[in-house]
Parts: sequence; C-alpha cells; structure tokens
Amino acid sequence: MTDLLVRLYDLPVFEAEAKVAAAGIVVRRAIAPEGHVILDWIGKHFHRTWVSEATKGLAQNPVTTWIAVKDGKLLGFACHDTTAKGFFGPTGVDAEARGQGIGEALLIATLRGMREAGYGYAVIGDPGPVAFYQKRLDALEIPNSKPGVYAGMLRGEQDGPMPE
Repeated sequence: MTDLLVRLYDLPVFEAEAKVAAAGIVVRRAIAPEGHVILDWIGKHFHRTWVSEATKGLAQNPVTTWIAVKDGKLLGFACHDTTAKGFFGPTGVDAEARGQGIGEALLIATLRGMREAGYGYAVIGDPGPVAFYQKRLDALEIPNSKPGVYAGMLRGEQDGPMPE
C-alpha cells in the first residue's frame, strides 16, 4: 500500500467518540507502569513488530501510545511517532470489540495528540484499511511511497504476514 497523508488542522468530528464514551469505554494516553500489560496484549492479539513500535511509544515523553479501556480490560491501542516522526500507527482493536467505534475513537485521539505536539500533517504508513482512512479523514495517497520507511526492514523467523 502507498502511504496516506492526513491534514491535522482540519480533523473531523467523529460520532464514535460519544458512542464509545457512552458505552463506558475510556480512550486515553497509556502510562509507563501499565506498559507490560499493553505490550503483552499487543503481542497476543497482533503482530510482533507492533510490540516493538508500541514499546517506543511507551518510552517517549509524553507517551505516544493511546489505549481504549473498559472496566479494566484493554480493548485497543494506537500509536504515533514510533517508526518515524509524524507517522500514525500501528493501531488495533480486539476482534471481539470491533464494530463499536473504538478504532475511530483511538484514531482521532491519537491524531489530536499529534496536532497538539505541533504537527500539521500525519502520515499513515503502509495502511491496511485504506478506504477506512480515506472515508473518515479525506486522506490522500502519497505517490511513490511504497515501501517507504519500511524498506529493508528485518523480519524474525516467527513473524508472519502483517495484519490488515
């Protein structure tokens, strides 16, 4: 996939934010002491490379890993500035929790965090669901951006294909 470009100074209002909050789901920045819980969860539900990226997000100040939590249970995460400055991702929602707007709520919270950090634009590197981002953010494809910052990336023997 080619990378996508998103205008951070013109972010839409997502109805999912209110829907998620009404369901008792809290979207917030992660904090360092819960890092091991978050990283274990990402490793169990998603790709191992995402654990590496979320580790970087948890080590930054301020933290650039966001989480969605309900009743003490982690439902999803999103990061920025992990593989490269100005990049959004990775992001994932537990398979059983999808369809509730959690992904959208994490997306907008993370993009607002990027805007608050001074970015005018965000890059979504090698996105899986391109239509999702284009529909919700009016994201533009960046020509000739494949393979982008991931060119030549080492992969472990146990790494499978990246999730969509």
